[in-house]
Amino acid sequence: MSSANNKTRPTPARRLRTMHETLAQAYGPQHWWPAKTPFEVILGAYLTQNTAWKAVERSLANLKNAGAVTLEGIRALPVEKLQELIRPSGFVTRKAQAVKAFVALVDEEFRGSLARVAATPAGPLRTRLLGLPGVGPETADAILLYAFGKAVPMADEYLRRIVERHRLISPAPNHNRKGYEALTSLTRDAFAADSPNRHADLYNEFHALVVAVGKAHCGRTAKCGGCPLAGDLQRYGPKVL
Repeated sequence: MSSANNKTRPTPARRLRTMHETLAQAYGPQHWWPAKTPFEVILGAYLTQNTAWKAVERSLANLKNAGAVTLEGIRALPVEKLQELIRPSGFVTRKAQAVKAFVALVDEEFRGSLARVAATPAGPLRTRLLGLPGVGPETADAILLYAFGKAVPMADEYLRRIVERHRLISPAPNHNRKGYEALTSLTRDAFAADSPNRHADLYNEFHALVVAVGKAHCGRTAKCGGCPLAGDLQRYGPKVL
């Protein structure tokens, strides 16, 4: 049973904000996303769906060798060649078509300019991205945050595991869209007291830190020994909210 009573128990948002501080101290700055250009971020966001990042790195290396880590490069590739180059990432038919659809969007609605895309407000741009094939909330938010620097929180399986295992939110079936929005809403609340000018940087680092602790300790089976967040469980216990 928790040693903290209801009167002293912080809100889920406050706990999550404290977790961020704990992880930042434990792991240091993450300097995410691992890419050199916004378009490389976008490609990575598509390719990482349902696959490990090491496989994405192989696909990106293939694209770089083919001179195709640019709008112009992808535009010039036949879809069959694109599928061949991204084969390490799997789901090549769907992913190649999705990448091509994004480039078509940029060409048809933004005059072929990523800068014009980046200048679009986050809300309308998110809606437009979600209308593309192969783009769910996580991919859309990764593009908004890491490619275009929008102050948009994102969530993934690691964050879901952490907040559910720490009982910050109730479990959502199959990590559906409603469950995803609950995670991003909690993240937004966690940083609400910070200056809006810092939100993009904070969301950036927070997600990267969640991935770091998730890979080390919060996989399908929790490995709480040595986890920087173990103290939160010790203080507050798995009380269901």
